Amino acid sequence: MSSTGAGDATVLIVEDERDTADGYARLLDSDYEVRVAYTGEQALEALDPAVDVVLLDRRMPGLSGEQVLKVIEERGLDCRVALVTAVAPDYDILELGIDDYRTKPVGAEDIEATVEKLCALDEYERLQRELSSARVKRNVLEVEKDRTELTHSREFQELVERIEQLESELKSIENRYPGHFEA
Repeated sequence: MSSTGAGDATVLIVEDERDTADGYARLLDSDYEVRVAYTGEQALEALDPAVDVVLLDRRMPGLSGEQVLKVIEERGLDCRVALVTAVAPDYDILELGIDDYRTKPVGAEDIEATVEKLCALDEYERLQRELSSARVKRNVLEVEKDRTELTHSREFQELVERIEQLESELKSIENRYPGHFEA
């Protein structure tokens, strides 16, 4: 994902029902950069590395949502995908590289919550990577430096504080989405 916060996120809505697509766009455009594609072909034109979240209809004339999803994977795009579709899920979804599945009709609150959750998922993973790196650095310094030197090092104290901040931010996301981030 290219953005660092939900307000910076770019959402691509891929939906062949124009009224539905335009409704989702109106709902989200005050909080996100929104792109709309009414066909799978238009979706492929709109897809680029700036897209963070894709709300993707599964069944569309021409290029289907699953075909669009395959292109996303082939291009190696780092975006979150939620299928938003009238097709009831079945075991075939196990093979799909998706982050969420919403069955229509989907209300305004559910659309907003889905996009927010997908942005939070990306932020969570970014924070996890940063925390892992910071912990490695802390551990290396704790092995290589004596305790007195570490106690007097401003840089080390800042590192320890950053680790605590990252842990707090991760816990906050976990609390917003209980059960989603359990190991």
